[in-house]
Amino acid sequence: MATEKDYYDLLGVPRNASDEDVKKAFRKQAMKYHPDRNPGDKVAEEKFKEMNEAYEILSNPEKRKMYDQFGHAAFKQGGQGSAPNFDFGDVFDGGSFEDIFNSFFGRGSSRKGGESRNAAAKGSDIRADIQLTMNDILSDKNLKIKVRRNEPCGVCHGSGSRGGQRPSTCPTCGGRGSVRTTQGFFSVSTTCPSCHGTGAVISDPCTACHGEGVVEKDTLITVKIPAGVEDGMRLRVSEEGDSGKYGGSRGDLYVLIHIQNNTSFERNGPNLYGKLKVSFPRAVFGGQIEVEALDGKKKINIPTGIQSGHQIRMRGEGIPDIRTKMRGDVYYEVTIDVPKNLKAKEKELLKDYAHAIGEEL
Repeated sequence: MATEKDYYDLLGVPRNASDEDVKKAFRKQAMKYHPDRNPGDKVAEEKFKEMNEAYEILSNPEKRKMYDQFGHAAFKQGGQGSAPNFDFGDVFDGGSFEDIFNSFFGRGSSRKGGESRNAAAKGSDIRADIQLTMNDILSDKNLKIKVRRNEPCGVCHGSGSRGGQRPSTCPTCGGRGSVRTTQGFFSVSTTCPSCHGTGAVISDPCTACHGEGVVEKDTLITVKIPAGVEDGMRLRVSEEGDSGKYGGSRGDLYVLIHIQNNTSFERNGPNLYGKLKVSFPRAVFGGQIEVEALDGKKKINIPTGIQSGHQIRMRGEGIPDIRTKMRGDVYYEVTIDVPKNLKAKEKELLKDYAHAIGEEL
């Protein structure tokens, strides 16, 4: 390595850490930087090598003692130690990185000795888009949407085999669902090209689903849309995605919200902002006027002598907060409506007003 990094710092453990703490720390870091999780990432690959080197030294009592006393110099050419010769076995209790990652990602554990694992695979997540208006989100709604998703095949009942026969163990990977190749000093596990990760193959596939165990169908699903959702928000509906192959559990449905602003307001969270034209006489004398709100026309009070740019707040007429369900407010920015085409009488009155305040026109 270009620079010599402290092995304890690399694993994130104190110098008095127990052997078990060192093992747990390495296990966590190795899972984070393993090439299976970071394909093509050279930085992660280098980190992975550093973690291996650190663990090889700190997991060996004699080498750890030498490192504590002499540092990296103990393992350089001519030093008292030897170059790292790492064995992953004890870290994962005899298991492989594939076993750890399968457990980590919820794919179930791999089996050894050629034993076939369960061919069932969880279904994929699917996406649906919903178009809503501002008025649609003023209260909770249950909407029925049509999605196209994988459903269990009605002919083979999801088995994928003609006559409902069980799949057989994949001969390429021995039922593991993955094959291992060696790259340098570590091995990389990839999805088996024969069974595509299921660990099993079907010798006599169902003619209806072509051995997939699932077929595409249009399905109506009821989705609860909470009041106050925002444009671009994504809602997760558990286990309403594709059916898993060969009896596997369903994936999830993700509903992407699109809100069409069919109003004159601008939205900021639960609050709305709009413009309000006020006539000159109303601005002078004040009083109530009718304004447009989401729920229809509402009365609002104009303070006497209001100026352009002033904001008038109308409480509880905005959008519901998605968490508290309390509606936000509406803010109207006032502009004084100056008439452009005055009648002769109106001009005369305005000139009289100007004269009264000492302004000559």
